[in-house]
Amino acid sequence: MMPLSERTVMVTGGSGFLASHLVRRLVRLGAQVSVLTKYNSIIDNVRLAGLWDRIRVIEADLRNPDSLAQLHSLRPDVIFHFAAYNHVGDSFLHVNETIETNLRGSVNLLETYQDYQRFVYISSSEIYGFQESVPFRESATPCPISPYAVGKYAGELYARMKRHVKQQPIVVLRPFNAFGPYQSPRAVIPELVVNALRGEDLRITEGRQTRDFNFVENLVDAFILAAEKPEAIGEVINIGSGREISIRALTELIHGMTGSRSKLRIGAIPHRPTEIWRMAASNEKAGRLLGWESQISLEKGLELTIEWYRRFLAEFDNPKSALCQLGG
Repeated sequence: MMPLSERTVMVTGGSGFLASHLVRRLVRLGAQVSVLTKYNSIIDNVRLAGLWDRIRVIEADLRNPDSLAQLHSLRPDVIFHFAAYNHVGDSFLHVNETIETNLRGSVNLLETYQDYQRFVYISSSEIYGFQESVPFRESATPCPISPYAVGKYAGELYARMKRHVKQQPIVVLRPFNAFGPYQSPRAVIPELVVNALRGEDLRITEGRQTRDFNFVENLVDAFILAAEKPEAIGEVINIGSGREISIRALTELIHGMTGSRSKLRIGAIPHRPTEIWRMAASNEKAGRLLGWESQISLEKGLELTIEWYRRFLAEFDNPKSALCQLGG
């Protein structure tokens, strides 16, 4: 397969956090990039503002198969499928939307267009749920414990079925917790960074639970390799940092790196009833099949992320900034 720089690539959910970073990388590589999004609006897709005139925007809703007919004229060589309802906690309040988007949307996409040379299904580490053994290996039996995770795993299973029955060139990736610029403050790292930079209290649980955090550009490296390496076809592959850190240690690290005067309020909020206490990735398959490993450390990634949010807040919180003055 030729490199992505010589291919037509479509990214579903292209304005999302992870997907938008991939889109920027693909544009830099010289690929012909299309993004599938529900709204052809730069206001709703601000992460792609600097690229809007360099990509093709396909307005479609994965839940509506009629809107996907456009793919037959586009004929993408490679599809990266990110589009999902992606908030774990809120998925309990929006069960139908979550399942319709994460499962039905994936089914619609896989059934509408099948003339691709590579389909990369972006699953989630959340599908593992409760596991006896850590780090998580791809051979483990998933035990998803949220509507989000159930929907993502069901979509993954459908993609794997298409590979098994139709021999479609499909790869399944399970990225672990990502962080970096442009991430919503509803995620733990940007929430902590923003509050620390503003001098607001850092309120967390006791923080005993652990996670495997990976800077977004490391994940983009893996996405690219998964679309190019023939060894990846038909495989399910974890993409994690291989480093496990507690939420308490993470909070203390961010507090120190930001030089914040925020109060650390450890134990101020309760644990979730369905808390996953340990989450870490085995990266053996990613190394063996993709030749991939994380290049940017947690500390370096946090340094880059903190600096980005400093600049973001300088615009967002400053009433004299050009951004704020747009609102009159």
